[in-house]
Amino acid sequence: MSVFREMRRFRQALTRAQAEDILERGSHGVLALLGDDGYPYAVPLSYVYSGGRILFHGAREGHKIDAMRFCDKASFCVVDEDRVVPEKYTTYFRSAIAFGKVRLLEGGEALRAAALLAEKYRPGHEEERVSEIERGKAALCAFALFVEHLSGKQAIELVRGEE
Repeated sequence: MSVFREMRRFRQALTRAQAEDILERGSHGVLALLGDDGYPYAVPLSYVYSGGRILFHGAREGHKIDAMRFCDKASFCVVDEDRVVPEKYTTYFRSAIAFGKVRLLEGGEALRAAALLAEKYRPGHEEERVSEIERGKAALCAFALFVEHLSGKQAIELVRGEE
């Protein structure tokens, strides 16, 4: 038996490729961790999806890094579409959720993650990007969530092609 649940509404399930597309085009997601005293801690952040990993950066101190050190298991959710349809009392949605383990990236791995993040959010400015990363590399703290399970789901209306 898998530790990850099967989707109950399987007709609404996206393929892995569709879920990866959501991760690739998303601008932000929500990282969920086990926080203080067993309370969930969910934090929105910018990220890049590359090579089966969700890469992000953060501070060397604080709630997020403390939670990751306490328990390396995490989930990450990206909402691709969220369109309220009042006359139908519903929402047309599409999203992906990744589960995996988080770890701190060091040295060259952290620098590559920073370069990928910079390219995603400020594409094409390589010289400026290299200079910015070089200037901030002493304080750089980058992380990767290694995706072990990925699922995606969409509203039944999108499955049926109703728009």
